[in-house]
Amino acid sequence: MVARGEIARFWSLESLHMVSADGGTESSALVDDNGSEEDYSYEELCQANPRYLQPGGEQLAINELISDGSVVCAEALWDHVTMDDQELGFKAGDVIQVLEASNKDWWWGRNEDKEAWFPASFVRGYIRQCRKHTGMFTVAQLATIFGNIEDIYKFQRKFLKDLEKQYNKEEPHLSEIGSCFLQHQEGFAIYSEYCNNHPGACLELANLMKQGKYRHFFEACRLLQQMIDIAIDGFLLTPVQKICKYPLQLAELLKYTTQEHSDYNNIKAAYEAMKNVACLINERKRKLESIDKIARWQVSIVGWEGLDILDRSSELIHSGELTKITQQGKSQQRTFFLFDHQLVSCKKDLLRRDMLYYKGRVDMDTMVLVDLPDGRDRDFNLSVKNAFKLISQDMDEVHLFCARKHEDKVRWLQACADERRRVQEDQEMGMEISENQKKLAMLNAQRAGHGKSKGYRGCPVPPPPQSFLPIHQRHITVPTSLPQQQVFALAEPKRKPSLFWHTFNKLTPFKK
Repeated sequence: MVARGEIARFWSLESLHMVSADGGTESSALVDDNGSEEDYSYEELCQANPRYLQPGGEQLAINELISDGSVVCAEALWDHVTMDDQELGFKAGDVIQVLEASNKDWWWGRNEDKEAWFPASFVRGYIRQCRKHTGMFTVAQLATIFGNIEDIYKFQRKFLKDLEKQYNKEEPHLSEIGSCFLQHQEGFAIYSEYCNNHPGACLELANLMKQGKYRHFFEACRLLQQMIDIAIDGFLLTPVQKICKYPLQLAELLKYTTQEHSDYNNIKAAYEAMKNVACLINERKRKLESIDKIARWQVSIVGWEGLDILDRSSELIHSGELTKITQQGKSQQRTFFLFDHQLVSCKKDLLRRDMLYYKGRVDMDTMVLVDLPDGRDRDFNLSVKNAFKLISQDMDEVHLFCARKHEDKVRWLQACADERRRVQEDQEMGMEISENQKKLAMLNAQRAGHGKSKGYRGCPVPPPPQSFLPIHQRHITVPTSLPQQQVFALAEPKRKPSLFWHTFNKLTPFKK
């Protein structure tokens, strides 16, 4: 029995959880405002004592903590079923007090009232083993393969505890779990980063698996932990599958819950919330796919100046030809590309009409759109038709544009309105692309264009403009069944290609 006030250290994957045996804490710094446990990463422990980074450092850390009088507890990652009285049986999630860890393979511990040996591998994971082999894996490779899976583990651990509190074991039909999903709905957003990283992880693993030493290493890790016969890429797919299943499971639960049930409204709200999470993940995935093509587009533009397009934008909303009228009344035929936050102007080459030269850009965040009636414009003192203006908020900058047809003008006016709404929705949803992802997209685009003729580099067609319905109207009806192999099963349905893009492809440098 642990003495009152004594500190227990929970050894669980990459973290140490420090709590006292009576539920108190060593100091107020160890607990958050809700009284929950504070996680200390293994890296922080190693920074305090670099010896823990050496081979056998984990075992050394545990033994020194025990020697210091601390109670070290390991959380079981897997079930251990045994008929041997000398071995300790437990289930995944059980907390085992580690009494002695001098042997690297078997530790002596206590679970409830029994003391016995248990396999140390049952509290280790792929990540720990990979980090030990610095000669095989770089830090960047580990980040690519595992992403933020440790953050997901910590989040899911807390979510599971709260979910279990809401579950009524004696009368399951009286359980109220809807509020638990609502309470944690913002936390589920961390799955977005993991899902977006997953294709890169699969690619990195596929490259490593071409070498026998990596195949043997990952299989040895699996056997060490006595895990089921699934390759590592199968385990890494689990978080992606999980986030896709939540809306389906909640839909089924809602289907069989009567409206009179005390949890009906919360389950309904939880179902909508998890659909929002799935929508957010799909939006971010679509944006990531979009920025690669936008980066290749920029590389193809001759004489690009200033910041990269990805520094502020991540989506092409509309494009086409317009006549720009200067303050001196001069007409300039230009091809314009409307992205979120900015409008880019380009000029076609006189001989090679598929080559574009950079001519400038307009900051849409500082502009006000003004629809002009046909007739004489007082600011420019000339007659205009199918025209509209972009006027800066401080009135010191005015841009006048004329479309060939009235229908073209209407499309541009709608596109500008869509651009403003899209920017606002991205801000509300926290839709941001990391700086590393932007830099990687530009680097890949520059590499792809290396060695091609100067001035023009072919690049694929960018993603077509998306539907700009309000975000709550973009949710789709969740299907009744979903194959587990479908990674992003809740993606929006494909749309038929428009005639606009067929024409647009002939006028721009985008090439398949």
